[in-house]
Amino acid sequence: MRMVEKRTCFGLIVGTRGFFNAELALGVRRRLLGILDARGYDYVITPEDATPCGAIETREHAKLAADEFRKNAHRIDGVIVVLPNFGDELAVVQTLEMAGLNVPVMVQACDDDVDKLSVAERRDAFCGKLSVCNNLYQYGIPFTNTTYHTYAVGSAEFENDLGFFAAVCRVVNGLRHARIGAIGARPAAFQTVRYSEKLLQATGITVVPVDLSEIIFGAQSLKDGDPDVQAKLAAIRDYGRIPGTIPSANVLKQAKLSVTMDRWMDENECDASAVECWNSIQKNYGCATCVSMAMMGDRLMPSACEVDVMGAVSMYALLLASGNPPAFQDWNNNYGDDRDMCLNTHCSNFPKSFMGAEVEVSNLDILGATLGPDNCFGAVKGQAAPGPMTFFRVSTDDPMGVLKAYLGEGEITDDPVGNFQGGSAVLRVANLQGLLNYMVKNGFEHHTAVTRGHVAAVLNEAIATYLDWDLYWHGEG
Repeated sequence: MRMVEKRTCFGLIVGTRGFFNAELALGVRRRLLGILDARGYDYVITPEDATPCGAIETREHAKLAADEFRKNAHRIDGVIVVLPNFGDELAVVQTLEMAGLNVPVMVQACDDDVDKLSVAERRDAFCGKLSVCNNLYQYGIPFTNTTYHTYAVGSAEFENDLGFFAAVCRVVNGLRHARIGAIGARPAAFQTVRYSEKLLQATGITVVPVDLSEIIFGAQSLKDGDPDVQAKLAAIRDYGRIPGTIPSANVLKQAKLSVTMDRWMDENECDASAVECWNSIQKNYGCATCVSMAMMGDRLMPSACEVDVMGAVSMYALLLASGNPPAFQDWNNNYGDDRDMCLNTHCSNFPKSFMGAEVEVSNLDILGATLGPDNCFGAVKGQAAPGPMTFFRVSTDDPMGVLKAYLGEGEITDDPVGNFQGGSAVLRVANLQGLLNYMVKNGFEHHTAVTRGHVAAVLNEAIATYLDWDLYWHGEG
């Protein structure tokens, strides 16, 4: 199961310290499990009767919890530490150290009530959280903080932080184990999409290449009546408005190409892809790749153009953060004299769900004029509907030996694009000129990934806290 579709599973540590009322720990533990059950999260925790009050206080307790975590390491996406009272700092850090999970950690501590500060009622988790986090810092264990230093389990803030942390876990674990299909060779004219496969592998991202000839041969070998081909043919016809001038044979070619790419992606367990979308496929097979890529995107397998592997990584990161299929775009045109607006485009492979409006599936315009329209069916055309968006781009900086990225938020507007062809989105970004200056000065590519919704904070936490890439968050700091 791909990370984006996996039900999130948390390892849970409920801390306690013997000087405090242990019943507070038991009550918080039960409340926490009830919330996770209601929200559809899985979890791993020592049985309630394994330790006094179901909490972790001693090294022996830590061994029990760590053993439980190790046995379920393949399931656990992140660890949540909950402090109903001061908590035992050593028990928490020793559990994490012995478990060796290398997953994100969130530390939550409970509020005291001002009218309940007697020896029998007080929590002191406000103070205890500082001690726990100090130990995590000493041991080099990165962690995510909560909205407030303390608050109640079950509060609105806790529920929001829970969703935020789940998204951070998806991004971190998804990228650390991502498999990116590189379908074909980089077009010779696009040195801008060169990258270091070794730097990617060092962070856990595997690139799986395949020669485009294998894909073309696979598509040509399929029978017209193949059930998968017929099902894909129907799906393409339902995907968007296809002009009546498009020959049925051209749509059939696209269906065979899609089936072949889908099968290769599944066989190689790839999460995203970067495709040689021009011009070999048009010359040697006779169709575009765009709608095949767009449909993969709608099935939560984003696909980038021109074998831009780093673009595919960027798209996958946005998908993990938002759950929404992203689009692959060129920073392409100014929008009149409004310097905080621009027109982003591609030929295009924008997923229909990203567009938010009806699309046309027809021939590539620019390549169609030179290679002939009969060789260029498959472009997804239309203007993206308005709404909030997040943009993100990661790149390998080979001279510096690092992964670097930028991200930010803005909106897609409904401003007109005139007679622009292909896929388009009008973007508004505060201080866009400052962003463009940063991109130019730091050698970033003209491609970017864009998804619907505002998820920059999720990506920032995943990258800055856990992945340790060089990151510029536009508009923050």
